[in-house]
Amino acid sequence: MATYEHPYPSPELSAAHPFVVHAHEPVDDNTMRDRALSFHALMDGRRSVRMFDDRPVPRELIETAICTASTAPSGAHMQPWTFVAISAPNVKQQIREAAEEEERTNYLDNRMNEEWQAALAPLGTDHHKEFLEVAPWLVVLFEQRFGETDDGSKKTHYYVKESVGIAAGMFVTALHQMGLATLPHTPSPMRFLQRVLDRPETERPFVLFPVGHPLPGVQVPDLARKPLDEVAVFL
Repeated sequence: MATYEHPYPSPELSAAHPFVVHAHEPVDDNTMRDRALSFHALMDGRRSVRMFDDRPVPRELIETAICTASTAPSGAHMQPWTFVAISAPNVKQQIREAAEEEERTNYLDNRMNEEWQAALAPLGTDHHKEFLEVAPWLVVLFEQRFGETDDGSKKTHYYVKESVGIAAGMFVTALHQMGLATLPHTPSPMRFLQRVLDRPETERPFVLFPVGHPLPGVQVPDLARKPLDEVAVFL
């Protein structure tokens, strides 16, 4: 067993703040390998879809996915995120109309340059965003730029984008694991989401997730993921 010259927490730290023993059940290498391969196979089947079924999704599943995402590590454990889940048809309609207005400018009025549009060409995306109304749920993830203390004063949040990015990835993973589909949608600019959803100035929209069951027979681009040697370096 490894020994440390400077153990964590120090006696002074544990006397000043609460600590508990980490609940960890050791697992043998073969079991870990089996789990790893099984989970990779599951996640390798994950795809972003742009055509959703209108089949209802129980609110409980969205709540559980948000709770799972909120287990993400965050700077100084500030958890600087807010998930806004929308099922109300009138609000989804407002979001679609506002998103299409911005995307129309991007695609048709050349706010996106030629290089950007060329990169998107194999995906076939355009300014039409019907899925924002068809998907039973829209979940908008906001980053909390800073918070408030009990007395109303400003509380600094640390590593906000990094923390929220990890939570977003865990939200996508949770949805796929339970059998739902999503699409990380980032209409640019996204400030209209703050207005439509009446969020405070302390928050900024980070990503918009339509959530639901994929439309039966939906097609996705025939893409391949980079192999290990193109995404990893071992020293």
